[in-house]
Amino acid sequence: MRSIWKGSLGFGLVSIPVKLYSAVQTTSLDFDMLDNRDHERIRYQRVNEKTHKEVPYDKIVKGYKLNDDYVIMDDADFEAAAPEKSKVIEIESFVDIEDVNPMFYETSYYTEPDTKNNKAYALLIQALKQS
Repeated sequence: MRSIWKGSLGFGLVSIPVKLYSAVQTTSLDFDMLDNRDHERIRYQRVNEKTHKEVPYDKIVKGYKLNDDYVIMDDADFEAAAPEKSKVIEIESFVDIEDVNPMFYETSYYTEPDTKNNKAYALLIQALKQS
């Protein structure tokens, strides 16, 4: 299984290189739509609703409707709205599981050390077991 993220677990002055994995692997089938006569794939056409003419990809923009108008978004808007990607998961404190709203752990993940020298990772695991 491939890791979905590589970074560090950090606490205090300690930084432990880790890989993050999803505990649940989802698989889904990707069906194509086919013409039942010859089993050839069906393609969607990009058609202007007003003119009924096909629109080339380079003329398509993204937007959302606000009242009766569209607010147009470009790639720069999406990049500006994207959160900064971090390479560190900072451990700030430990809490009892009863104090955590279940919505915060809807998806489970697990980590493993991202180095052959995993003494620091083993010490963290031991400390977690004792707490």
